Amino acid sequence: MKTFEEIDLIEPLQRALVEEKYETPTPIQAKTIPAGLLGHDLLGCAQTGTGKTAAFALPILNRLGQRNRKAQPNRPFVLVLAPTRELAIQIKESFATYGRHLRIRQTLVYGGVSQGNQVRALNRGAHIIVATPGRLLDLMNQEYIHLDKLEMFVLDEADRMLDMGFLPDLKRIVSQLPSQRQSLFFSATLPPNIIELSKQLLTNPVNINVTPKSTSIKTIQQKVLFVERHGKQELLKKLLRADDVQRALVFTKTKRTANVLTEKLVQSGFQATALHGNKSQNARQRALEAFRSKRVQVLVATDVAARGIDIDGITHVVNFDLPIEPEGYIHRIGRTGRAGADGIALSFCSRGERSELLAIEKLIGQKVPIANENLQPVPSSSTTQSRRPKGATSRQSHPQSPRASTRSSNHTTAKKGKPKRRHRSRAKGTHPTQPVKQSG
Repeated sequence: MKTFEEIDLIEPLQRALVEEKYETPTPIQAKTIPAGLLGHDLLGCAQTGTGKTAAFALPILNRLGQRNRKAQPNRPFVLVLAPTRELAIQIKESFATYGRHLRIRQTLVYGGVSQGNQVRALNRGAHIIVATPGRLLDLMNQEYIHLDKLEMFVLDEADRMLDMGFLPDLKRIVSQLPSQRQSLFFSATLPPNIIELSKQLLTNPVNINVTPKSTSIKTIQQKVLFVERHGKQELLKKLLRADDVQRALVFTKTKRTANVLTEKLVQSGFQATALHGNKSQNARQRALEAFRSKRVQVLVATDVAARGIDIDGITHVVNFDLPIEPEGYIHRIGRTGRAGADGIALSFCSRGERSELLAIEKLIGQKVPIANENLQPVPSSSTTQSRRPKGATSRQSHPQSPRASTRSSNHTTAKKGKPKRRHRSRAKGTHPTQPVKQSG
């Protein structure tokens, strides 16, 4: 299949694709759409940014357009489950784009906002519901959603869904699905728990795997910069001042770090905003829209933005903190270099993050090149020990905990032959570095 014109889609869909200037299907679209149109269950393995949403949206819209039925109150024909609100919103927008010439109703169901508007939309009737698991179950329990008329079920980003702890919710939802349905199951990775879940959901599925990890990041220029924790903020500011940084997505490990880092960047004159799970849905959408429309240059985010956030023109991804799970690295840096474009991914690695770096390099099958030393605000000697085995020490001084510092000084003193001084007056149980509390 070379063009979308060769796919047997109804005319309203073909017209929308022409208007969007869609000509050549991506590999996942070329393999998934024909099988989906024939009604097969699908197990698709594909990274984000490969055109996966169109791969399941077009067969769904084609089927609904052919049957041209009126939507029923509270009883959808199609359910699409997504792990995050941001991804759910993007999926709905894609359905609206491709189905603009069809009389198809769809609605979003997700938490973090009042359910009133969602309930009213469900009462009016929706052909398609795009939902996150928690709010979907809430509305099912309140009997605002019944799945007995469901014909097509899509589970998107299944591995991310399980990583976020949604497996019990998924099992409750799946138990309510009709046995006669078409199921489309997509995941960026296929670990054993995903394979097991797919066996419960799918019947004789067509297996499609088009994006092996080793090739999904070829167009992204990756670099690692070795810098201790206290030097990361200044290094980031230096990087962001470079002329080639037009729009940067910065990933942190925690919500608190995202907030603090954003505040420091704004104080230094950068246009920056934060995105994480503690923000309200409206605040998250405002942050995304400001970043998408280039009103801010820097979006500081936790892994809530690592998947499903499809924003064109992100020139740089910066891992301020390395992810704990190595797969997270793939998804993070995949926010740049979208649809085959070039991108730059820079990762900060402190001494305490060496094991995470090794795990990432094992996963992607290559060493991440070390960035040019002139980018580093810390002494270049820290770079020379970058590949030092875990547990090795250096003569260079680094911040340590009081306990580690005390052990180190005692060890050094003993080595020089000087006796260790005993603190006979110290109260029992107090730490040598703490002052002794005097009585009276």
